[in-house]
Amino acid sequence: WSLLARPPSLELLSVSQLVRSRQNRSMFRIPPYHYLHVLDQTTNVTRLETGPQTFVKKDNEMVLSNTEKMVVVPPRHFCVISNPAMTDENKQVLLDNLGQVRLHHAEDEVRLQQVPFPLYPGEEIKVKITLLTVVPALSALRLKVTRDFTDEDNQQRRAGDEMLFEGPGTYIPRKEIEVIGQHKAIIIKPNTAVKLRATRETTDKNGVNRVAGEEWMVKKNGSYLPGVYEEVVVTCTAYFLTDKTAVHVAATQTFTDEKGRQRKSGEEYLITVDDMEAFIPGVYENVIETKGITTLTNRQYCIIVNPVGANGKPQLGAKKLVKGEKSFFLQPGELLENGVQDIFILGENEGIVLKALEAHKDTFANPPVDRKPGDNWMLTGPLEYIPPVEVIVLSTRKAFPLHQNEGIYVRNTNTGKVRAVVGKTYMLQEDEELWEKQLPLIVKTLLSSESHTAADKHYAKEWKNPNKENVQDDTVGDTWDGTKVVTFQVPHNAAVQLYDYKSKMSRVVFGPDLVMLGPDEQFTQLSLSAGNPKKPNMWKAIALWLSPIFTSDVITVETSDHARLQLDLQYNRHFEIEDLTNQVEASKLFCVGDFVGDLCKAMASRIRGAVSSITFDDFHKNSAKIIEVAVFGMNPETRKVRERIKFPANNFVVTSVDIKSVEPVDQRTRDSLLKSVTLAIEITTQSQEAAARREAERHEQESQGKLERQRIEDEATSEKARKKLLALQAESAAIESTGQAKAEAFSRAEAARIEAEAAVQEAKLKAQAHKIETEAELKRMNAAREADIKFALEQNNLEVEKAEKMAKIETDKFNKMVTVLGTKTIQAMASGPQDHQVKMLQSLGLSSTLITDGRTPINLLNTAGGLLGNVGTQP
Repeated sequence: WSLLARPPSLELLSVSQLVRSRQNRSMFRIPPYHYLHVLDQTTNVTRLETGPQTFVKKDNEMVLSNTEKMVVVPPRHFCVISNPAMTDENKQVLLDNLGQVRLHHAEDEVRLQQVPFPLYPGEEIKVKITLLTVVPALSALRLKVTRDFTDEDNQQRRAGDEMLFEGPGTYIPRKEIEVIGQHKAIIIKPNTAVKLRATRETTDKNGVNRVAGEEWMVKKNGSYLPGVYEEVVVTCTAYFLTDKTAVHVAATQTFTDEKGRQRKSGEEYLITVDDMEAFIPGVYENVIETKGITTLTNRQYCIIVNPVGANGKPQLGAKKLVKGEKSFFLQPGELLENGVQDIFILGENEGIVLKALEAHKDTFANPPVDRKPGDNWMLTGPLEYIPPVEVIVLSTRKAFPLHQNEGIYVRNTNTGKVRAVVGKTYMLQEDEELWEKQLPLIVKTLLSSESHTAADKHYAKEWKNPNKENVQDDTVGDTWDGTKVVTFQVPHNAAVQLYDYKSKMSRVVFGPDLVMLGPDEQFTQLSLSAGNPKKPNMWKAIALWLSPIFTSDVITVETSDHARLQLDLQYNRHFEIEDLTNQVEASKLFCVGDFVGDLCKAMASRIRGAVSSITFDDFHKNSAKIIEVAVFGMNPETRKVRERIKFPANNFVVTSVDIKSVEPVDQRTRDSLLKSVTLAIEITTQSQEAAARREAERHEQESQGKLERQRIEDEATSEKARKKLLALQAESAAIESTGQAKAEAFSRAEAARIEAEAAVQEAKLKAQAHKIETEAELKRMNAAREADIKFALEQNNLEVEKAEKMAKIETDKFNKMVTVLGTKTIQAMASGPQDHQVKMLQSLGLSSTLITDGRTPINLLNTAGGLLGNVGTQP
């Protein structure tokens, strides 16, 4: 309150000014539930002054603080006071002999809800007012004892002990205990469990004593709050077992399982659905894997290695054959050899090669045969076969259907002999195997290439060197099948040489034909020169082209006046052989390895020798003649150039030579030649231009004469046409004048006719429209009248029907009233007045009476007769 009562100017004062102001004041107003600390400077004792009061400070006293509000602890709150004041049994504060408040130094005191209290000198608030901790259900506070004490249950607590405060509840703190954590309960769902471990000796929730490090499982469904000395190792989920799944489990130490069976340490076993539907591994159980069921159809089998025997132990090294149909689980330690296998179903052209691993009696054969280890035999179809454990299948065989132009290489594994089987369906026997023929890579490339394999089939600029271009080597290696008999289709007018390394004989095959290599035969490779100028070993081939073909080459020659020229030549050549059946003559074709290179070298040397003895001008004028003489030579008898030249070593014939181009090698010679050629071209061009100019002038004069004559003829024709035009114009004017009058009269008559027809048509349409309107009005009136008549009839009918029904209702009403009243009642009602009058007259003694109003005349004769009627009738 003193703080609220301070003027705003004091908020700007410094702390020293506030202290000085407080010391200068002598009177302090202490509101209720407030206090002051006052220091007696004489005795150096600090005392407490509480409100409400007005405190007057003495000269030897000092106010240590402003007026402070007492500490108010609300409900469900607490605070911690450091250095609390000592109190007696009646909660009174103890003072020493000097009047100073006695304190528990270095102590704490937890204070809960109570009346507002001041802080005595020396007391401090260590923990401000704080809400008490509410521990919900399924949770707990982990507490640790910081000093020895005895709790409310008279239980001794030692420093370092830990405990749990389980909810639901409100935790009231103590100075001897500190909160070190909070635990929440674990919800154990169905088919789950919690593995716990004891951190020190304790007793679990079920009252079982546990030692440090011991582990156990809690499988009861619901919430579980671990104890203070329990830690959760892992939450385990059950393995659901079906008729197709099982669990492979290993025991980590000897124990007794839930079924009461003792499990040894290291023992492995299988848990199936026959044992339980859901399996939760125990503390001493380790799940190795989940196994699926092995199912065999009636066309499958398997071999189990190390099968489990009748004693439940694996029989190491043994094997067991299981045939389908069957379903089973592999026991721990059992393995499937090569997995589940299909039985061998062999067709008519199929077989299998078998090998015996152990001595046994083969009952599959008829009659049974004793097999020894290492025996090989073969079974051919059609049949079904399941090999026993004593037998292994080395390979399966299938017959090769071979055309007459197809074959395979077969090697006998016992003798090593290789043979080629061609043109029939063949199945390898048990002692035979396919043999892969080894061919040079360049031969494989040539056989697999889509391009022509004949030598010199293309020009040199299109050739390539397979040894230097190995782009397709991998592709050829992947697609090449060396077990098939190597075949090659020799092109027409080509030849191929085959060499048998075993018999050391060669043969030449001429196309078109199909070559099939024997096991010991190889193609003779041709390595030819290619390119311009020719380079050796640039083209590989296995077939030799025999027909005429051109071979081009570029050579450099030098004339006698030292002019160096580059010649681009082309030779027409072919191979000449008379008897194709003569192998001696045919083998000459392949005697010269690089016949292209030899041809170009021989021709180049002859041409260089001939050109070196003549001048450039002579060669430029007679180049073709000089080269033909140099190549073919002169016939000494006829003194004419020979028509061809033949190389007898390989029957190679050159029939012609063509000069494609002649270019000087020296630049100056080339420029001079270019100038002379240009000058010759200019002279020729000028002479041709002059002749063309004279011819053009002659043609121009002739054209002008023809043009003038044509102009005169055109003028005459034009005059004739003009005359005809004038006559036609006059005739057209006459026709126009008469035709206009006729047209006007005809148009007026036609207009009058059209107007009359339109008027007639209009009158007809109006009459028709009036007729339609009249008929429509008549129909409308007839319909209206018919509707009125119909309405009146229906209304009359309704009125009649209503009257009849009302009359019937009245009749029924009258009949019912008469029936209800009865005839006697109606009679009484009708004769009631008369009877009353008769009785009244009788009571008066009158026989008859007449009452009138005096204005109505009365027939007294009839009245008297009536009155006297009874008298005349008496006897």
